[in-house]
Amino acid sequence: MPSTLPARPMPRASAQVAPYVECLGAELAVQFLLRFGGAELYIPANGGAASALCALVGAEAAARMASHHRIGQHVRRVPLARRWLALMLHWQGHSVAQIARTLRTTDVTVRNYINEGRIA
Repeated sequence: MPSTLPARPMPRASAQVAPYVECLGAELAVQFLLRFGGAELYIPANGGAASALCALVGAEAAARMASHHRIGQHVRRVPLARRWLALMLHWQGHSVAQIARTLRTTDVTVRNYINEGRIA
C-alpha cells in the first residue's frame, strides 16, 4: 500500500457505509468491509476480546458499532460496498488491477466505478 495519501478529497461514504465509517474511521472501515462484507455478523456488546471482529477493530470500536443506532449488535448482512471500496482503494493509490483482484471483480467494473465516482 502506498505510504502517502493523495491531495484529492477522500471519497464520500455511501449511506450503507456511513455508519461503519462513523464508528471505525475510513481506513479501518475499508479493512472491516473487505474482511466481513457480504455476511451476517454478531457484534458482542461486551467487546468479546477473542472475536475476529475485536482482533481487527479493537474492543472499543466494536462496542461503538454495537451501540450505533444503524448497526446494532446483530447485523443482518454487512454490505459488500464494492463501489465505495473501489473508490477508496483508488484514492489510497492502489492500481486498477490490484483493486479488481481485491474486490474479486473485473478491471472494467473497477474503471467504471472510478469514472462514475470522479468529481468533475
